[in-house]
Amino acid sequence: MISSLTQPTFEPKLEMNVVGDNARSGPSHFQGDRSQPLIETTIGEALDDVADRHRDRIALVVRHQSVRWTYRDLAYHVDSLAAGLWRAGLRPGDRIGIWAPNCAEWTVTQYAAAKLGLVLVNLNPAYQTAEIKYALTKVGCKALVFARSFKESHYLDMLRSLAPEIGQSFSGELRAAAMRLLICTAPEREEGITRFQDIRDDGRVALHDGFSEWPDKLDPSDPINIQFTSGTTGPPKAATLSHRGLLNNAWFTGEICGTSHQDAICVPLPLFHIFGMLTGNLLAMLRGAKIVHPGDAFDADSVLSAVEEEQCTSLYGVPTMFLSELASLDARRRNLSSLRTGIIAGAVVPMELLRRVTSQMNMAGVVNGYGMTETSSAIMVTSPTDTPERRVSSVGRVVPHIEVKIVDSSGMTVQIGEAGEIHTRGYSTMLGYWDDPDTTAKVIDPEGWVRTGDIGVFDEHGYGRIVGRIKEMVIRGGENISCGEIEDFLLLHPAVENAQVVGVPDDKYGEELCACIKLKPGANVNKDELREFCRGKIAHLKIPRYVRFVNEFPLTASGKVQKFILARSSARDLGLIGPDS
Repeated sequence: MISSLTQPTFEPKLEMNVVGDNARSGPSHFQGDRSQPLIETTIGEALDDVADRHRDRIALVVRHQSVRWTYRDLAYHVDSLAAGLWRAGLRPGDRIGIWAPNCAEWTVTQYAAAKLGLVLVNLNPAYQTAEIKYALTKVGCKALVFARSFKESHYLDMLRSLAPEIGQSFSGELRAAAMRLLICTAPEREEGITRFQDIRDDGRVALHDGFSEWPDKLDPSDPINIQFTSGTTGPPKAATLSHRGLLNNAWFTGEICGTSHQDAICVPLPLFHIFGMLTGNLLAMLRGAKIVHPGDAFDADSVLSAVEEEQCTSLYGVPTMFLSELASLDARRRNLSSLRTGIIAGAVVPMELLRRVTSQMNMAGVVNGYGMTETSSAIMVTSPTDTPERRVSSVGRVVPHIEVKIVDSSGMTVQIGEAGEIHTRGYSTMLGYWDDPDTTAKVIDPEGWVRTGDIGVFDEHGYGRIVGRIKEMVIRGGENISCGEIEDFLLLHPAVENAQVVGVPDDKYGEELCACIKLKPGANVNKDELREFCRGKIAHLKIPRYVRFVNEFPLTASGKVQKFILARSSARDLGLIGPDS
């Protein structure tokens, strides 16, 4: 079902520089350090090893659920759920979705799926009916772990609208997903729904009775996770990742950050995102560290309380989160003396923000980096030992065992200091987009290079900098949003002839969505009606903040919309930039 591309080791054919060399000139082609070997194990085996070595250390704190587990506790919960899922009929290779906000059940499901060789499918808690239907059917989920509701989203109601026969059979709209098992984290009993605690308790009984049916043929290169990533056009693509890619990326990121079993990491990021799941959960586990989830969703006061009361040494987030935390600090002082480091990623980090985080939050060792879901997260990362100027003027150097080159429009490697598209390859490259070999081949070339669609440049010391994007994507508060996906949805409105979505500047989120709409002749609809049309059907963060009605779009000679011109004119008309910008 996935692309036949694997993760071979390629011998470089081009002259290149190794990170750490004092390169002064030459090709923009750098390779990360290879002095430490790759981890060749599975996520389940890694958890067993860490739980054995750090059994009495605190592993997981979920403050809104009053959960405080040691590594021994975590391993037992994981084994219990895994045994229960096995007894429920799930087998290696089956897809199991997780549709819930941050909670202990999310983490337990993450590791239980890995122990059984199930492919965990991360589902955005903001998904609405059309989006969850697409995701579940795209990858053929056999089971789904879900919360009953979260904020304004009522997951069970949405599932019942797609499959009214729940409790009898799945012959409705979820039939193509091969769905057989719905597992709700809520304690209430519902017809046709299995409670999470019942699956776990059944597994506990099985463990007590000597359960020993663990799969014995799992391989580090097996697919183990699917992350939906926004594309430049159309619906999200299902990036399929392996044990090997996830484990090693988490391990080496932790190595660069200097993370150890003595650390306590506060992670307010959503777990469905690779930043929260890998750089948060998995990195902390591999290091025997304590991970702290302050709430089911981001709240600056809750984050700072967690840092203070749990004596956290590290704090993660996107720039908008840190801005909110700094504002909260201005209103109420906290004792953040335990902090020493953290990671800011997901968007450009302004120099002034880094200075404030360093001085006001005691995070002298804070780092940032660059990565993508298709490469199991990090590609380049700064180090706590880099100067503050380095940590904001660059996204760091290439991580171990990864290659990166900068190429021009013809595919030739440019010289150091010249800009071009970033290409990368290595162990962390995804196995492919699920059931989509054609799109996979457009992203990964025959030699294994991933075309990132981002424009970057290397300096003479191997520090990379991102200077633009080829892909038509808006990054709102660290969340990648596909313009094409929203355009396709807006075209469903009977009054819309054409829709083009662009990003415009925003002080809080970095970018906001602006929909430029050309109406059909004689049609009439206002901005509020268009937003209402979106509400409840696509995630709230995808609903354009701004709507403009236009008579025509700027076009190239070949008839393609010139989005950079449209974005600039939209920002000017909205008063977000000056008339001469």
